Amino acid sequence: MASTTHPLLSSSLVGSRLRPKITPNPSLPSRSSPVRSISNRDHRPLLLPPLTATAAAAFLLSSIPPVAFADDASPLPAPTNSPPAQLEAASKPNSSSNPFSQSLLTAPSPQSAPDLPDGTQWRYSEFLNAVKKGKVERVRFSKDGGLLQLTAVDGRRAAVVVPNDPDLIDILAMNGVDISVSEGEGGNGLFNFIGNLLFPFLAFAGLFFLFRRAQGGPGGGPGGLGGPMDFGRSKSKFQEVPETGVTFADVAGADQAKLELQEVVDFLKNPDKYTALGAKIPKGCLLVGPPGTGKTLIARAVAGEAGVPFFSCAASEFVELFVGVGASRVRDLFEKAKAKAPCIVFIDEIDAVGRQRGAGLGGGNDEREQTINQLLTEMDGFSGNSGVIVLAATNRPDVLDAALLRPGRFDRQVTVDRPDVAGRVKILQVHSRGKALAKDVDFEKIARRTPGFTGADLQNLMNEAAILAARRDLKEISKDEISDALERIIAGPEKKNAVVSEEKKKLVAYHEAGHALVGALMPEYDPVAKISIIPRGQAGGLTFFAPSEERLESGLYSRSYLENQMAVALGGRVAEEVIFGQENVTTGASNDFMQVSRVARQMVERFGFSKKIGQVAIGGPGGNPFLGQQMSSQKDYSMATADVVDAEVRELVETAYSRAKQIITTHIDILHKLAQLLIEKETVDGEEFMSLFIDGKAELFVA
Repeated sequence: MASTTHPLLSSSLVGSRLRPKITPNPSLPSRSSPVRSISNRDHRPLLLPPLTATAAAAFLLSSIPPVAFADDASPLPAPTNSPPAQLEAASKPNSSSNPFSQSLLTAPSPQSAPDLPDGTQWRYSEFLNAVKKGKVERVRFSKDGGLLQLTAVDGRRAAVVVPNDPDLIDILAMNGVDISVSEGEGGNGLFNFIGNLLFPFLAFAGLFFLFRRAQGGPGGGPGGLGGPMDFGRSKSKFQEVPETGVTFADVAGADQAKLELQEVVDFLKNPDKYTALGAKIPKGCLLVGPPGTGKTLIARAVAGEAGVPFFSCAASEFVELFVGVGASRVRDLFEKAKAKAPCIVFIDEIDAVGRQRGAGLGGGNDEREQTINQLLTEMDGFSGNSGVIVLAATNRPDVLDAALLRPGRFDRQVTVDRPDVAGRVKILQVHSRGKALAKDVDFEKIARRTPGFTGADLQNLMNEAAILAARRDLKEISKDEISDALERIIAGPEKKNAVVSEEKKKLVAYHEAGHALVGALMPEYDPVAKISIIPRGQAGGLTFFAPSEERLESGLYSRSYLENQMAVALGGRVAEEVIFGQENVTTGASNDFMQVSRVARQMVERFGFSKKIGQVAIGGPGGNPFLGQQMSSQKDYSMATADVVDAEVRELVETAYSRAKQIITTHIDILHKLAQLLIEKETVDGEEFMSLFIDGKAELFVA
């Protein structure tokens, strides 16, 4: 029978006391002992090398009990003068027992030694001899089983380091020793006290050694103890021959940005063309634009086109817990780049370290400011960075330090803006590669329905459409999947299992029909693209308009357009009042009222569209709280002027309300037809909606 390991680590035995009533009987096999079946611990001898500073720190962090410092854990040589009879008797309990424990069990004690050893730390051989002579009354094992505390018959207590001896429990049981397991930590009070005293010293020594290695002191160099540390080294990724898999052909919708960066690529490939005219290579190009417009993609395309060594990293990699590591990494990055010049260094999200430095009132010499100072010096300092072009990307140019934006550092600021209609068509073509599209997919229509979408948004749109097509077990992506994916992105997923009564469905249909009817009959307003009464997100229904691309890009809105916009927003509430009465209107127009109030107040306070206020801007705009500016507008006008502003706002809203009501009451038949069509189909597209106006011979509203 194979020997089992020590059992005392089992949680079921913690705190229990084993009192086996077994009399010593050599004829009784030890494997039949009731305690033998729970012996299940594998003790390993602990060999302790001489402690160094490193070993002490490692020993401290390895949770080894302090008692491991005992010097008697090494096995003793087996005696050579043991009688044959005793050796034969010792081999009976278990044929696979430990020879070391068997030799200790049968070894005769010296004639000159006392019955019990002195001191509070016994050797394991002395402990076994005392157990054999019946001098040990009880033992208490530590929780980890590596140490035991004994109580002798005369009341003395001592500690013993337990080696790997699977027969220890049998020996104790055969000699009538009470066994228990400690519920607390391993080790006795003396060693715990010594460990607590040594803990601060060893912790300080370990941290000191770690910092020395981080700062490049003894042991921190390439030939130092433990090898080099990487705290001060740049984590940038390097490509000798950039294989980014992206070229300018893969970048669509950013023609102006590509044009400016193509000059940088051409400068790297044909420098003689520019140096003959006295031109110098730009030291830095800063890519600025909203998130998702393709700044990082363009940087990868520059690397792929130029074919020169390319370093890429994120600005957040320079910031570290230890002081001075950020500046050290910047130095290391530019040292590597200068060795590979001419080359390109790309720093993504540079606002992580390039933010405006403080005035020094609150202590501005922090880690981030040291990093940006080192970056400024490397880009255009005393030594310069000849042959190294730095590309950086950020969507927060307003927070960058002025010294970083001056000529000589970032010579060019390339704006990567949201694409126009033609750009969105090209981007959709790029992201539709590898997708099975139906013949009814028209990129022109999709591009006109997605004003303000970035390249990342369009990529997500096509991916969502592909997922919907797969969910519906289709072989191709049709225009319906793209339309549903667009509505999902804008307004949220459909609530297919939403409980909607017929009465509520009718109310939502008339509400959305009111928006669409007023919008279609307002002159110079956006055409209706789609009407839906399917609940999405927090909205019970939606009316989609196709805004003018020219108006969006220019940002110029006429007074008539803003007045029409307010009338369209109030069309839903007006339709509810006309059909269901004043008493049965709902709260569905709350968002419409917020939009109307905001537009009317801006017309009076900022745009100068009020005759009584005139061409005066009152109420300063709210500042950016990130820069410590004010968050809300400050009233810089009197209470009398505030009363005039309120009266003008109310007059604009009432005028828009009367115009919406006039349109709906005049074309009530078209409103009923459209609402009934929505109740039947739940969704009406723009072409079907316009056919109702042609049949009803509706005319545009004239103020």
